[in-house]
Amino acid sequence: MGLLEIDRLVFSQKAKLIELTNEYAIRDEQGQQVGTMRQEGQTKLKKIARLVSSLDQFMTHKVAAYEPDGRKVLELTRPAKFVKSKVRVADGEGAPVGTIVQRNVFGKIRFTFEGSNGEQLGGINAQNWRAWNFSIIDPTDREVGRITKKWGGVAKEMFTTADNYALELEPGVTGALRLMALASAVGVDLALKQDARGLG
Repeated sequence: MGLLEIDRLVFSQKAKLIELTNEYAIRDEQGQQVGTMRQEGQTKLKKIARLVSSLDQFMTHKVAAYEPDGRKVLELTRPAKFVKSKVRVADGEGAPVGTIVQRNVFGKIRFTFEGSNGEQLGGINAQNWRAWNFSIIDPTDREVGRITKKWGGVAKEMFTTADNYALELEPGVTGALRLMALASAVGVDLALKQDARGLG
């Protein structure tokens, strides 16, 4: 079964003393690694800037997801931001799928999924931002998945650090919405938490 066909995934950020390059192991509910997401395209100058400053929000960040055999299945790009984030999502071939758009800054954070032609694909609604609980909705506002830090499956022992996320999707979620939902598991972290890196 390919990465895009698995309904329950855990994204575990690999711990680093100082986080200059983001990398996530993607596991199924049995704890088997079924993919990887990693940051790409960073120059030495950018890494130095991330180390000595808090300028992350003014930088463009790119993260890609790979199958265990090395095949790219997804790519996220968060352009430099001022207040609200946008994360562009493309498939493994680089074709645009859509954009995760942050709608508000205060209160319960909301994102919408906009398709490559501007159509509404669904979105994410924060239920408790501090506990990192988000519901994933389709274009009719029906919940079709969740991003959470709590896990009821056999992999729950993996939740020992702050940067682990569980993604659960209904089996009927397919196409662009599934790609956007998969992207959102890391995209929300990229949008909201990326600016607190480095030593600055």
